[in-house]
Amino acid sequence: MKITKFLMLASASLAFVATPAFAQSEDEEWEGAYIGGSIGLAAQNNDRNEGVVFDTNLDGNFDNNVNTVAGANAFSPGFCGGAATGRTPIEGCRGDKDGLEYNIRAGYDSQMGNIVVGFVLEAGKNEAVDSVTAFSTTPANYVFTRELDYTLQARARVGYAARGALFYATGGAAYAKIDNSFTSSNTANSFTTNGSTKSWGYSYGGGAEVKVAKNLSIGLEYLYTNYVDDDYRVSVGRGTAPATNPFLLVNPAGTEMRRDDSDFDMHNIRFTAALRF
Repeated sequence: MKITKFLMLASASLAFVATPAFAQSEDEEWEGAYIGGSIGLAAQNNDRNEGVVFDTNLDGNFDNNVNTVAGANAFSPGFCGGAATGRTPIEGCRGDKDGLEYNIRAGYDSQMGNIVVGFVLEAGKNEAVDSVTAFSTTPANYVFTRELDYTLQARARVGYAARGALFYATGGAAYAKIDNSFTSSNTANSFTTNGSTKSWGYSYGGGAEVKVAKNLSIGLEYLYTNYVDDDYRVSVGRGTAPATNPFLLVNPAGTEMRRDDSDFDMHNIRFTAALRF
């Protein structure tokens, strides 16, 4: 619903500005280089079914249950797609945070009649935060959180130009530094993480631009962006826990944990502006 409302507002705003551009502009020339920027919303996919997986025998395969001495699943309370607000599921979780995103960009377009092809390079940041929590029977919570430090994208564009407007599709490679963090209410075991990760992914979508002056265009753009974030690990050690601790029963060296969903994906809806040369 949040995405729909934002998109409706953005479309209405673009239509309001585009009306005089369509009526007044005779300049159909999109050939050349441009620089500009964008600002908008990064809205995450629904990941309420996300969880955490475990490697208790440290063989590199995250396909084990963490069991108690009695053989019961130590994580039977389950998971939530957000950050825990307490030690148990009944205390709830905060939902993931959508956020503003802002980018700078540069590109080049080549025009052949009404057809425009080109490329765009983009760098930016967004404030989306994605968490998942595992709950143990202790009770305790184990919270994984990630957010984007910076993003880089290189995309191709192909579009159709008419009467001062350009409608286009775009797609290409995406790269990001992802800041991962981990917290737990478990104070017995030790936890070691491998910090931030760098991730490749992809982005595709489309948009429209209108000329509001000979060398100035504004637009509305939608992208679906997916980063593959599967390198972050949490190593659970003994700490002050006894040998009967569920994390230590299979291998005294401990257990490794990670998210079961490697996709850090989102819908990007943004206003754009470009100065053309």
